Amino acid sequence: MPIPAILQEGLQLPVIAAPMFLVSGTRLVIETCKQGIIGTLPALNARPSSQLDEWLDEIEGALAGRQAARFGVMLPIHKSNQRLEQDLDIVIRHKVPLVITAAGHRPDVIAAVHAYGGVVFHDAIHMKHAMKAVEAGVDGIIPICAGGGGNAGTLNPFTFVSQLREQFDGTIVLGGAMGHGRHIRAAKVLGADMAYMGTRFIATEEANAKPRFKQMILDAASTDVIYTNKVTGIGASFLRESLLKAGLDWREGALIPPVTVENEEEMIAWRDIWSAGQGAGLIRDVPAVAELAQRLKAEFAASVDV
Repeated sequence: MPIPAILQEGLQLPVIAAPMFLVSGTRLVIETCKQGIIGTLPALNARPSSQLDEWLDEIEGALAGRQAARFGVMLPIHKSNQRLEQDLDIVIRHKVPLVITAAGHRPDVIAAVHAYGGVVFHDAIHMKHAMKAVEAGVDGIIPICAGGGGNAGTLNPFTFVSQLREQFDGTIVLGGAMGHGRHIRAAKVLGADMAYMGTRFIATEEANAKPRFKQMILDAASTDVIYTNKVTGIGASFLRESLLKAGLDWREGALIPPVTVENEEEMIAWRDIWSAGQGAGLIRDVPAVAELAQRLKAEFAASVDV
């Protein structure tokens, strides 16, 4: 399936810089888009909701008249997201090209985005959720496979992408420990259309992550990424050191009240438990996005002969 036409404008590399909690801000989005990579951010990073309107104004102003890739916004669809309708209204008003949904399915949300010409991709960690999203009418599926950061799954990408491609002719964006140009090529060989990169973009100058967070990624091996449900109530990947610094011993089954979007104070309280994928084990520097993008493009081009 070709990448949707609305996302092809200005696209120089088939990559989406994933929307990351607290890390993805306007600076990261703008710089990735300038480099021909689709930049995204979670709507919930803007607090209050009115700030999302301001951020989209800023992004649009910075990219106006440039040969840049398109941008996107993630909207959690779960019923706990009390801001969904307000954020959706802002997204519609700005005609955001790409909307990424997660944690639920709302055909009416998809229809609203389609009405202005946008496209909807959905995060999924297994086939059941992926096919429910397909039935709801999404344009693309983002299979988050084993080793990914955030709320990743445990499926092997060979299995997940192959099964998904058999049943879905829309856009597939593979996520999970992606951080090198060869990985982008490998995703396409597997049958995906694009790659979804998160952790690699945390370790950039423009990412809105604390210096200690970035250094922790540089210091981490893949085995320092812990997959646990003890932070958010569902399986997610976190850096071992940040869990230990927060006093969480996941090995003893310690329970922490799940973080929900209804409780802003609780979200802030756990902002120092840092998420990353197993791709952290491959990261050795914190470059500017422009430098990283050029590197990825060169690696991707060179991988043709590998």
